[in-house]
Amino acid sequence: MTASLPSRLARPLPLLAALSGALAVGAGAFGAHGASGDAARWLATGAHYQLLHAAAALAALAAPALVTPTWARRGAGLFVGGGAVFAGTLYAMALGAPRTLGAVTPLGGLALIAGWLCVAAGARGGARG
Repeated sequence: MTASLPSRLARPLPLLAALSGALAVGAGAFGAHGASGDAARWLATGAHYQLLHAAAALAALAAPALVTPTWARRGAGLFVGGGAVFAGTLYAMALGAPRTLGAVTPLGGLALIAGWLCVAAGARGGARG
């Protein structure tokens, strides 16, 4: 078994990335029009990072000439998963969850960084992998 995402997990990545982008737009709109104070800032920050990484996931998956498919799938998975953890914890706090949940937020950020490193590793190889 390889270290890449199993195909059953890789297949839904474009759908999950698109749904992640839609959720980010909704959270950003709610933050801009229905929240205030810390909640609005948390929603805006979560939406910004989630939307950016949803688009990055789709771009990585759509660029096999630039990023090897295995590394693109790894990166996209980390973008979608990391975005869910990073933004999800911020959204939860904005909706009233305990602020201690913010201790989990950096784990999502680390996954996002790892996703970029996967894309960088795959960019060295182009369409070979």
